[in-house]
Amino acid sequence: MFTSEKVDFRQEEVEMFEIEGAALDALINYCYSGKIQISDVNIRSILHAACLLQLDEIKEACCEFLKKQLRPSNCVEIREFADSHSCRELVRCADEFILKNFQDIVCTEEFHQLTVNHMVQLLSNDELVVPSEEKVFTAVLQWVEFDLSSRKQFLPKLLEHVRFPLCQPEFLVNSVSTNALLMEDATCRTLVDRAKNDLILRSSAFECPRIRGRRIREDAGVIYVVGGKAESSVERLDSDGANPAWQYVAPLNQGRIVTGCSVAVVDKFIYAVGGDGCLGIFNSIERYNPATDEWMSDVAPCPTRPFFLGVAALDDHLYAIGGFKDHRDRNHCIVDRYDFRRNEWTFMAPMGLCRSLHSVSVLDGCLYAVGGCENAIALNSVERIDPRVGIWEEVCPMSTRRWGHGSAVLHGELYVAGGHNGNSGELGSAEKYDLRANKWTSVADMSCSRVGLGLAAVNEKLYAIGGLNRSVDRSLVDHASVEVFDPKTNQWKHHSNMNCRRTNPGVAILQKL
Repeated sequence: MFTSEKVDFRQEEVEMFEIEGAALDALINYCYSGKIQISDVNIRSILHAACLLQLDEIKEACCEFLKKQLRPSNCVEIREFADSHSCRELVRCADEFILKNFQDIVCTEEFHQLTVNHMVQLLSNDELVVPSEEKVFTAVLQWVEFDLSSRKQFLPKLLEHVRFPLCQPEFLVNSVSTNALLMEDATCRTLVDRAKNDLILRSSAFECPRIRGRRIREDAGVIYVVGGKAESSVERLDSDGANPAWQYVAPLNQGRIVTGCSVAVVDKFIYAVGGDGCLGIFNSIERYNPATDEWMSDVAPCPTRPFFLGVAALDDHLYAIGGFKDHRDRNHCIVDRYDFRRNEWTFMAPMGLCRSLHSVSVLDGCLYAVGGCENAIALNSVERIDPRVGIWEEVCPMSTRRWGHGSAVLHGELYVAGGHNGNSGELGSAEKYDLRANKWTSVADMSCSRVGLGLAAVNEKLYAIGGLNRSVDRSLVDHASVEVFDPKTNQWKHHSNMNCRRTNPGVAILQKL
């Protein structure tokens, strides 16, 4: 700033505008010490000041910090902030994140803050990751109807980039052609008529941008089921295959038999944590490489020896949450966090309740600990933590007490299914949590009750895998069956059978190689 002659360096005092005092103080200290503390609290003021003072190394450090903070609930705001400060690489990363997570962003308030030009940019991009073009059309209507009086004029401009011929004919006829908002506008009617013609005359259609397919969803993955009263065996299923068939892959090095283990995916590897077997309770971690079909034991052991715990991965860290300490049913609230770069575990803030037989899922950058039991009492409470803040907080409790259930996130909503209520027995019910409304609502029951099941979200559906159920004579029987839930129809259907019966398995999703 001073070397560019914008300011006379001979002045004894220079008045600075549009810079917070704390940010300026931090930057001056950095110039003398080479150190600066960047946090959620000061990141925007530091970046803004660094841009004005042309401190490129601080600007770059701030951008790297914000890249790691990208979430469906804040990515649009971060993108706009980056654009206003000419942070091109951060803008690129935010755009990539929005394209990849578009369906989750649609479920947030951030989506409604998109500008019309940004909407056009997204809708016209072949890299937009969506389950179907019907979802694109629905998103456009949602954005317009949020502020109908001022956004109605943009409807033709946006619909120009909806690839209607990729929609199902029934949807085009029953939902698009009958929409009153579209039929009021001559340009919109023309677009719909043209789409119908494209469906009829397919000869050169796929050379046309409005017919060209978008990027395949990256959640079209492979389901892996690990351990769970099946000794060390591991099975996989290509959920997108025409004829679903379960196949064995390399087994675990240690049989995590009785209580199974919990698993999470980081950087295309599956990590198996906890469990117990004939050798006792494990604190060892195993890592599976699908490229070599091999389990490795090159991860530092967990300091706690947990089983019936919850495990999740978030921001390049692995979290082991709660569980039983021993076979005397003593559960705990401890949270262990594994740093992959340092290959070491550290403790972080404990949960508000001691939980075991609970589930853990990641939703919008937060870890959710759901249900479980404390001192043999089934819980319906739910608590979450943003690791950047480090404080657990309670959210709306489930409508049903559950332990031994499964949970998974689909379309920006947290689903739970099955489990045991601690009184009347095994559950077949399911419900979902709406983050914006902080509310649980029931969805269709599974075809049978299951406790100790695994739940996975893949290919726009939920898969309920294995578990225990009562037989005709009321004895408990392990399941090999898998059923699938379609949120579009709110129905569960039988999908397939694993090669062996499993209860309390670890369930993970890996993308196809």
